[in-house]
Amino acid sequence: MNVAKLSMGLFILSLLSGCMTAQTAHLPTNAELQQQVINTELGFAKTMVNRDFKGFATFVSEEAVFFAGDKQLHGKQEVLEWWKDFFNKPEAPFSWEPKTVEVLTSGNLALSTGPVHNLEGKLIGEFTSIWRQESPGTWRIIFDKGNQVCN
Repeated sequence: MNVAKLSMGLFILSLLSGCMTAQTAHLPTNAELQQQVINTELGFAKTMVNRDFKGFATFVSEEAVFFAGDKQLHGKQEVLEWWKDFFNKPEAPFSWEPKTVEVLTSGNLALSTGPVHNLEGKLIGEFTSIWRQESPGTWRIIFDKGNQVCN
């Protein structure tokens, strides 16, 4: 066998083994995906506590829809325009945390829900958010709706 054929054979073999490695790469389990969404939701909530509006914006999908009372905010720009007022004061007006997270078996969409507390720690609402995995390990919020609780 000549050197050129041997080199070509080794090159093709390395390409094939690279393909097999990519195909057998670790796919996250549903529990791992749930943890990713929990961590994402916690990071999203932390932007409010830290008064980090720029960080908040990184979690919002370009095609997000947020419900603001009877109004729907369509698209990232409209969502950010409405939410920026919540970041104006030195202290966060409210906080939230995930209580329940579910991820579709496809691993593409997730739902998170949990309590919303006012500055004094009193329960004032519940949130429901839908997250989409836009690239491996990167989740962005596509729908968000809060509801007041009856006291």
